[in-house]
Amino acid sequence: MPDAAALTVEGTSADLTSRAAAKRAGSILPLGVHGLVYAVGGKRLVNIDRLTLQPGAPTVILGPNGAGKSLLLRLMHGLIEPAQGTVLFNGQPMSPAIRRRQAMVFQRPVVLRRSVRANIDYALAAHRLRGTKRHRRLDELLEMGGLSAMAHQPARSLSGGEQQRLALVRAVAAAPELLFLDEPTSSLDPGATQRIEALVRRFAQDGMKIVMVTHDLGQARRLADEVVFMHRGRIAEQTPAAAFFDEPASQAARDFVAGGLLV
Repeated sequence: MPDAAALTVEGTSADLTSRAAAKRAGSILPLGVHGLVYAVGGKRLVNIDRLTLQPGAPTVILGPNGAGKSLLLRLMHGLIEPAQGTVLFNGQPMSPAIRRRQAMVFQRPVVLRRSVRANIDYALAAHRLRGTKRHRRLDELLEMGGLSAMAHQPARSLSGGEQQRLALVRAVAAAPELLFLDEPTSSLDPGATQRIEALVRRFAQDGMKIVMVTHDLGQARRLADEVVFMHRGRIAEQTPAAAFFDEPASQAARDFVAGGLLV
């Protein structure tokens, strides 16, 4: 059940500045993947020799359906265990302390059977925020997500886009250093997508490392600083976004950007 994993978004500028300063001394980044294999029925669905994700601007993972993009995200976040290999955070394996400093938002928003406000409050309580500071942060997050007027509505009565905004602001309630996003706008209309992208940009500008899977080339152009392109479970290339879209290095990536069908 992904609720706990999803309950990890930011606060005031002052809060974020102090948190960022504290984290620089012991960052969980870079994230390193080494010899990572995930297999089902003997078939290797993810097979990555090496991947390094540095702190900074957003990384977008692209590739055709079945390339292993979402599986890679879940492996890095620690939701599933690899058959082989390691995922290291600044050289360290996953631990409870590292897990608390990362979060993930899924393609289908996960919301609890309670009000919008109570959904966010649940996350804040889980991170032991108390008293006046907790109430202030609650109000900040509701405003950030454009959800203040809906605070006392049942979360499951919201539209898909509203639920996804709730999932996003709840996920960053504890200002994680690293945020994984698995196609968070895949089923949303353009207006809802625009609002989600605005939140993602805000998080990135505030220093949060975004690692996002999308199938939308337009969205990748708008958000990515770096592109990781996957094909058949492997990393075909990892390159700055501008270079990727201007001149992909691999034939599979050239076909993908051109709109071709990859098999």
